[in-house]
Amino acid sequence: MALARPLHPANLLGAPSFPNAIAWSHDNLIAVASAHIVTILKPDTPIGPRGIIKVSPSEPLPIGFIDRKDLLSGCLLTTALYRDDKPVVRSISWSPLGVAANSGCLISVCTSDGHVKIYRPPFCDYCAEWIEVVDITKRLYEHFQCTEFQGTGISSSDVSNVPNIRTRRLKNASDQTDSVSEPNGKRPKKMPENHLSPLISAHEYANHSDMLSSLVVSWSPLLRKAPEFHQVPDICGSVCLLAVGGKSGKISLWRFHPPDCYTIDDGNVPTTVKYFGLLHAHNSWVTTISWLLFALDSSNPQILLATGSSDGSVKIWLGDNDELLKLSEVDQTSFLLLKEVVTVNAVPVSVLSVTVHDQYPSKMLLASGKVSGSFEIWLCDISSREFDKLGSYDAHDLALTGLAWAFGGRFLYSCSQDNVVRSWILHETHLNEVTNSSDMVHNDSSVCTSRDAFDSCFGVAVSPGNLVIATVRCFDVDKLHRMYEGRILRAAIEYFWIGGLQVDIQLKSPFLCYIEEDASFPEKELPYWGTNIIWSLNRYQCVDKPLVLWDIIAALLAFKDSNSKYVEHLLIKWISSSVLRSHIELSPEKALALVSSSLSDIPSRLLQLLNIICRRVMLAELDADQITKITRINRNVQKLEGVCPTTEKHITKWIAVLLSSERELRERLVAFSFSAFGTNVSHPEKTPSQPGVWYPVGLAQMEQWIALDKEHVRDQLKSIASEVTHERRFQTKRCLAVEPCSYCSASVPFESPEFGFCKGENCSSDNVQRHRLSRCAVCMQICPITPLWYCVSCHRSGFRLAPEPLFRMSSFHLDSDTLTKSSSQAVSSKPWCPFCGILLQRQQPDFLLSPTPV
Repeated sequence: MALARPLHPANLLGAPSFPNAIAWSHDNLIAVASAHIVTILKPDTPIGPRGIIKVSPSEPLPIGFIDRKDLLSGCLLTTALYRDDKPVVRSISWSPLGVAANSGCLISVCTSDGHVKIYRPPFCDYCAEWIEVVDITKRLYEHFQCTEFQGTGISSSDVSNVPNIRTRRLKNASDQTDSVSEPNGKRPKKMPENHLSPLISAHEYANHSDMLSSLVVSWSPLLRKAPEFHQVPDICGSVCLLAVGGKSGKISLWRFHPPDCYTIDDGNVPTTVKYFGLLHAHNSWVTTISWLLFALDSSNPQILLATGSSDGSVKIWLGDNDELLKLSEVDQTSFLLLKEVVTVNAVPVSVLSVTVHDQYPSKMLLASGKVSGSFEIWLCDISSREFDKLGSYDAHDLALTGLAWAFGGRFLYSCSQDNVVRSWILHETHLNEVTNSSDMVHNDSSVCTSRDAFDSCFGVAVSPGNLVIATVRCFDVDKLHRMYEGRILRAAIEYFWIGGLQVDIQLKSPFLCYIEEDASFPEKELPYWGTNIIWSLNRYQCVDKPLVLWDIIAALLAFKDSNSKYVEHLLIKWISSSVLRSHIELSPEKALALVSSSLSDIPSRLLQLLNIICRRVMLAELDADQITKITRINRNVQKLEGVCPTTEKHITKWIAVLLSSERELRERLVAFSFSAFGTNVSHPEKTPSQPGVWYPVGLAQMEQWIALDKEHVRDQLKSIASEVTHERRFQTKRCLAVEPCSYCSASVPFESPEFGFCKGENCSSDNVQRHRLSRCAVCMQICPITPLWYCVSCHRSGFRLAPEPLFRMSSFHLDSDTLTKSSSQAVSSKPWCPFCGILLQRQQPDFLLSPTPV
């Protein structure tokens, strides 16, 4: 079944060489390790703007000198024969949201010469090339140099001569006067032999080299302190761990702290990273790593680490979330070894994939793939520490290069160098292969090749909403046109819709009645789409899961083009079951009416989800300016301009729900602001400039909004605002009611919380030009002429951030004591839109890459 809006393949100029060559970020960007370049792009614009990371040869690290006769030692054979001066990308991994200075994702890149570097997006640099922020390999070398390689498995007597040893290449070992690299980068010069630092043995050199030669990188989920609210910065605040596996069989762990505050106009914010310790995981090369966070007990979540090695072994490690946050450095006892799996034939492990079982939250599903083309499935109960092997499958003819779970472990996708991508469905304790029928139609004229030209596949990644998978395939150059395609094409990214795959649901599905209206859909596929989309929407009820609804919205819009009744029925079912918690099916009119009358009982996250669905799906015919005009104070929904009468009646009810939902969120934000102001008056040590502390601003504008919209504002909110009015009189400098225009000296009266018009420089003239100014979505103040935070969903702008408690509210019943307690603990959130909940970003021109969460 091909959707009306297919995702077209994206051509690449380089070919991948290693497994897991494709990765999907938490902010909806795709990265592909293709030769010496990491290509970063958006899934919806394959020929649009791209980001790049170019890999260049690194200078050799000064790990020691050896005697020329030791060149013939077996342990140095691979080092002596190494002649590759053009390294390629070996492993890539995205960090969670919030680690970069703009609250986006960092990406770690490991190259074939063993070096690892961290890059950030060029959010304020106006360029395509991503910016290096940390050289992990250099940091690791500096740590080992300071500790004299202690704790690495090398005896102290072996490393007594390591400090202050300068590097030289092995090919110069036969020289009596060796070349040395000066630290200032000047041309190497010859030094007498008696001036050389003492030599080390071949075994020492090989061990030092293995300790610094990395093979795979992987980021952990964001680890947070257990309480719902916490003060930052704090050693027990949010952190993220980067695991780097190497040839020595050890994994170095690195601790990354999110910035104290986020910015979109300063590219020089340092990345806070610290060496966190060394885990002796295997006795051979570490070839693959995967993380998983278990949050069964909210007071003490567990972090799971799965590692695979070239000796065929797979190990499962368990760490305590709170303990890892408290420790300044980890050791071998910080992670508990739960299970070691060693196969008889000891075939190297190439890929791993872990996920929490959707039906059993205490159980983990593990898939481990081998270079032989087979993979194994294990089920682990974390609470009882019991492991069960569900089966072994000879799925492919060549090495496994990708494994990915989807829909909470219900589906598994595998790919291999044999150019085959297979889909599997988990039934109880065994896998059954299913046909991936919902693939894309390649009708893009820019893609002139067919699938027959592919000869291998090097990875599979699942979209944030689990409705799309992406694979990267290499071309067989002999099958391409040598004049045109063969010169520039090396690989391509392919996309497949998987939302219509079969799930275990009753045949009497509420979606079956809409099948006959669109004969292009197979008889049973429409119910599966409905069930899977609702499952994906329900996963976003967790506040800690970033709101990235791109694939969900794309699928709903595709269905809406051919079957609008089906889309409305699907969304009403989601609203009835998830938003209203109703056990009976409601009509659209009744469901939307109940939403508008029970907004205070609905969590903020669900209101934000509802706002996105309204704007991006049900009101897709209207642009943001049309909806903004309707949000002016006083106003019921008026006649819509540019909308046909038949469509107007249908969308009017959704506009009413959107306006009511956004007004509810605005009231919650205003109530927090007034309560926090009253709390901060008694705590003068809290200032707006203190990092991590949320301080309310714009109270004068909020008072005017309450006065203008008093017909809709709750009486309790009016009372809270009046209590603060007396105290605010002594804070006039912080709460200016009269605002000047950013472009001229005229004043800007408060007419709307969305925007304002200045009075103009010459008010007596009839032709005076009034400037239209945006108001901050958080504080309602006029936005300055500086880079602003921008929401790609509702197109609002802002220069302040909303408090974190706003996004975690399960309901809103105005109680002064509860509000005061919450506001006293309020900290600045990530730059999330208070109305949509998605990540705010700097508005970029169309020719530059920017994430598209919706």
